[in-house]
Amino acid sequence: MQINSAGIELIRHYEGFRARAYKCPAGVWTIGYGSTFYANGKKVREGDTITEQDALALLKLVVNDFSAQVKKLLRVELKDNQFSAVVSLAYNIGVGNFKSSTLLKKLNAKDSSAAEEFTKWVKANGKVLPGLVARRHAERLLFIS
Repeated sequence: MQINSAGIELIRHYEGFRARAYKCPAGVWTIGYGSTFYANGKKVREGDTITEQDALALLKLVVNDFSAQVKKLLRVELKDNQFSAVVSLAYNIGVGNFKSSTLLKKLNAKDSSAAEEFTKWVKANGKVLPGLVARRHAERLLFIS
């Protein structure tokens, strides 16, 4: 199992590139393609900047880390598109939230309704966000393709 180019592009598309640090809808300082920390583990702070080239390198590093964490939680083998969709979700909601998710429980139980769980992760600070609705739809489509 590994994240494929479709998964990386999905993350890049929905995270978008920002050269200056900004607060995401959940109130966390973020930069580049949705990174909340740097390769050295330092958290993104207000006023930070990054080049697009450095942001892409950071994205790939962070995605590899998320992929490794997700693999440790899975007790089943997924196809690359399925795995890529799951990593995209975990990248967005955090591994801690993914670890306690019904999606993970259903995947590990080989429950065929697991794909429907993507649509439940569409809120930030209690509000449904159209961008999250679109992202979850895209992740679900990648998962079932």
